[in-house]
Amino acid sequence: MTTFSSGFARARRWLREHPLALDASLAFCTLVAMICSSFTDPGDGHGPPAFGVRTPELFSVLLMTLTAAALVLRRRRPMQVLAVTAALAAVEYVLMDPPAPVVMSTVIALYTVASRTDRPTTWRVGLLTMGGLTAVAMVFGSTPWYSQENFGVFAWTGLASAAGDAVRSRRAFVDAIRERAERAERTREEEARRRVAEERLRIARDLHDVVAHHIALVNVQAGVAAHVMDKRPDQAKEALAHVRDASRSALNELRVTVGLLRQQGDPEAPTEPAPGLAVLGELVATFRNAGLPVEVACADRDRLPAAVDLAAYRVIQEALTNVRKHAGAGARAEVSVVRVGATAEVTVLDNGRGSAGRRPGTAPDGGVPGDGDGPAEGGGHGLIGMRERVTALGGALTAGPRYGGGFRVHAILPVEARTGEPERPGTAGGTGLRR
Repeated sequence: MTTFSSGFARARRWLREHPLALDASLAFCTLVAMICSSFTDPGDGHGPPAFGVRTPELFSVLLMTLTAAALVLRRRRPMQVLAVTAALAAVEYVLMDPPAPVVMSTVIALYTVASRTDRPTTWRVGLLTMGGLTAVAMVFGSTPWYSQENFGVFAWTGLASAAGDAVRSRRAFVDAIRERAERAERTREEEARRRVAEERLRIARDLHDVVAHHIALVNVQAGVAAHVMDKRPDQAKEALAHVRDASRSALNELRVTVGLLRQQGDPEAPTEPAPGLAVLGELVATFRNAGLPVEVACADRDRLPAAVDLAAYRVIQEALTNVRKHAGAGARAEVSVVRVGATAEVTVLDNGRGSAGRRPGTAPDGGVPGDGDGPAEGGGHGLIGMRERVTALGGALTAGPRYGGGFRVHAILPVEARTGEPERPGTAGGTGLRR
């Protein structure tokens, strides 16, 4: 049974790959069926058909051969094949009595037309073929017009039209389902790529925030240690202790961030929570130890959603890092986090003057301002990262010089985070003077 089924499957696959051979086989089988039927006398309807009672004329055999040969081209020229077979069947009904079953080829040709065209064309062609052949059989046949042979022509041609239309509808339905499945697969792949890109961008922002903050502190404290190493070794030791603490904190946060990239089941998966306003005091202490006076006014820090809490922490961290790097000596900073209705407002102010007039957010070339990670190049990503983080939650961020000196970073975050919403025009805010 298995051998037979596999052989049948191979033969079916071969015939699908060679449609002309399939049509030639169908034409041969149709010719054999027509010739065998031409030897059969249906009788008067009261008894079984008698085989071998009559013999087909040579002209009828020629017409049956021509119509069967035309079926070989039924896929390539369906309308022409139907016209040829219907015309030869009409000739058979007009000239021969009793007629040979040449109409078999017309039935197959009509099925092909119905299965490969639209429904209106099937209705028009089908009704024309059914009515024409039935009328010819009734008018020129020797039997009465109401005989079963005449109505058989009408029934078989009508059945061919209906079957072809049903097959065409099923093929269209299957093709539509397949197209929807392929479209859904493409959409799923695009969605997966989009999510991967968003996750990579989020991790890149986190890495930038961690590295920019802690490495800047390490750089400052290392410079202090090198400057006072010979004259004030106790202060140098204190600066090196701050370097050690900052580097350890950076390593811990990097471990947490990189741990997000681990596969499920990997050992030592991170379990530390993401930083937030609950540890804002520790963050501010690192800047105070680095010589930057910071005043903090923070209310309701424990009532913010996790995404908003993290975004507020990162904005403060990046803004204070920029103050420490660019505000110059003697600068002071102020940090405030307040709830205003359904939003949380984060503000970081400083009174610094900057080293060479170059502060983040004031790029003279008119391009997107950086964070000053490289002042000479202006290619940092601090303000860009803050803006992306804030607008991803549906908030707004503005950053620019203050009137009278200094710099101001102001972020408005919705308490209900709307992660993943497209950026709305105008929510990112500009960088420049805010009066």
